[in-house]
Amino acid sequence: MSPFEQHLTQTRRDFLATSSCGLGTLALASLLKQDGLLAEDASIPANPLSTRVSHFAPKAERCIFIFLEGGPSQMDLFDPKPLLNKYDGQPLPDSIVGNAKFAFLQKESATVMGTKRIFKKHGQCGMEISDLLPNIATCADDIALIRSMHTTQFNHLPGQLMLNCGESRLGRPSVGSWVTYGLGNASQELPSYVVMVSKGRGLPGGSSTWSSGFLPSSYGGVMFRNGASPVLNLANPDGITPEMQSASIRALNDLNRLQHKHIGDPEIAARINSYELAFRMQSSAPELVDLSGESQDTLDAYGVDRIEPPIKSNLGGIGNYQTFSRHCLNARRMVERGVRFVNIIHASWDHHSALDPQLAHNCQMVDQPIAALLKDLKQRGLLDTTLVVWGSEFGRTALGENRKGFKKVTGRDHHPAAFSLWMAGGGIKGGQVHGETDDFAWNVARDPVSMHDFHATILHLFGLDHNKLSYRFQGLDFRLTGVNPAKVVKGVIA
Repeated sequence: MSPFEQHLTQTRRDFLATSSCGLGTLALASLLKQDGLLAEDASIPANPLSTRVSHFAPKAERCIFIFLEGGPSQMDLFDPKPLLNKYDGQPLPDSIVGNAKFAFLQKESATVMGTKRIFKKHGQCGMEISDLLPNIATCADDIALIRSMHTTQFNHLPGQLMLNCGESRLGRPSVGSWVTYGLGNASQELPSYVVMVSKGRGLPGGSSTWSSGFLPSSYGGVMFRNGASPVLNLANPDGITPEMQSASIRALNDLNRLQHKHIGDPEIAARINSYELAFRMQSSAPELVDLSGESQDTLDAYGVDRIEPPIKSNLGGIGNYQTFSRHCLNARRMVERGVRFVNIIHASWDHHSALDPQLAHNCQMVDQPIAALLKDLKQRGLLDTTLVVWGSEFGRTALGENRKGFKKVTGRDHHPAAFSLWMAGGGIKGGQVHGETDDFAWNVARDPVSMHDFHATILHLFGLDHNKLSYRFQGLDFRLTGVNPAKVVKGVIA
């Protein structure tokens, strides 16, 4: 049908739709831009992962985000509270507990649960860290410990989404996706954003915690599995040569480019980039996870071949010691090769019971390799520009969990009102403690830090203004830090 015939047969609805999506849109956009009502252009370039300039000079070039799912007990690891043992077995006053919500704890009959942990001062800064983390404690002068974190969520799924995506609802981009969207990919051979998950009880949020959400899929995390084939479907089927595959990818990309030119869908650009990156990764990914070139001293420092001590029951599963060590070593290898954001995820630290043996087992699993990672990065001159984060969705209660049906109180319930995380490297001023909690680690007493403050700080370290980094979706300009005011925690920045 000729254009003239199309015009004659066009319905009024078609005409109005065409006008609003074509010349009408251009005119409206021009008027909005003149009035300052249109957000900054968030268009995606032909290659959505091309490198982009930050808003200002960055301090961090890459990040290794260690997410320990479940809520490690802050008063047993990072926030010493001597009064826990003094008031062990006694109830907390209503003035402290207030209207707090709990997942399982019966607050009418709950009492304070003491701790067996011993805290000592470490480093020149004198940071107090639990005896469960002796290796990480040797890195105290490189760590900024935030004891005044708080969140709005007290259940795992929304809490994990809040930590990783800045919003408790599904479908939002993760921190790594926002950083990749803002800066692009610095590597030609590997993804900008890689995720490694240790087996365990599993993550309630699953891949939503590293998803690109409403951003184009190019910005989502790429999961690297354990073993010689880290990415699914990366190897060629039998009989398919590299030359044949290259020709197929070129043909597919030519068709995709024609479609992209016709409709402008950014997902098509993401698809083109994914095909090309996957082709390059066929040689780079297996080499990346091959540790045979590492010295024995390095392998021993990370504990790659260490023997896991026995434990009767552990929520995180048995057999994670070597896996977690490999993940930490691979994270160093990734940032060396230009990967911008690495998630190391381990589940679970959700100790509603048997806190003492299970927390000790998990800490022994992560303590050696995380300390080795910090020291390895520092020795190689990478720590100054590599941000390392230890974090979880919330903390634990000072009250012991007296869940119905439990014969003994041996664990702690979820606690979002006050907990700890730490950051090191990447522009962080080490050897300091930011904020503090009350005598029972129940509420923040000084310098509170919200999840959005935490996210604003990460973006700031990458040279990104959290107020300017936005993406238009369904007529709204979304940010990682949402619409409520968020502040950069300048006290932890060097």
